[in-house]
Amino acid sequence: MKARMAGIQGSIAAVTALAMLLITSCPAEELSGYSGAQLYQRFCASCHGTRGFGDGPVASSLKSMVPDLTQITKRHGGTFPADQVRRIIDGRAVQPPHGTREMPVWGYEFRSAGASDESGPRSADELIGRLLDYLRSIQSQ
Repeated sequence: MKARMAGIQGSIAAVTALAMLLITSCPAEELSGYSGAQLYQRFCASCHGTRGFGDGPVASSLKSMVPDLTQITKRHGGTFPADQVRRIIDGRAVQPPHGTREMPVWGYEFRSAGASDESGPRSADELIGRLLDYLRSIQSQ
């Protein structure tokens, strides 16, 4: 069992490292033309699945269940909690019941990509805004 857990933890570390490498090798200017759907596919779909159901190819290797992102509004009584979702994406909110944070903190990475430019934080906020708009658009009825 310990060997299996070590293998899973190694897989998580490898996936996280790969994700960080991909995002940091892509300057903010390169992402500026991405739509919310394109950002989602590039940075979220590996865990959350191409349609947001929590069934991405990496999901089964994680220790906690990957949430179905099409049910966010339903889980919050019919209102999409944009500020709360933004805080999860940008790293300001950690979900305590899930233990340590497994999801990459894209806000930090988006800001780092534009760190040499004063517009880095604004660009990161715009990219996260596009992700939020996309997530809002995929909510089930």
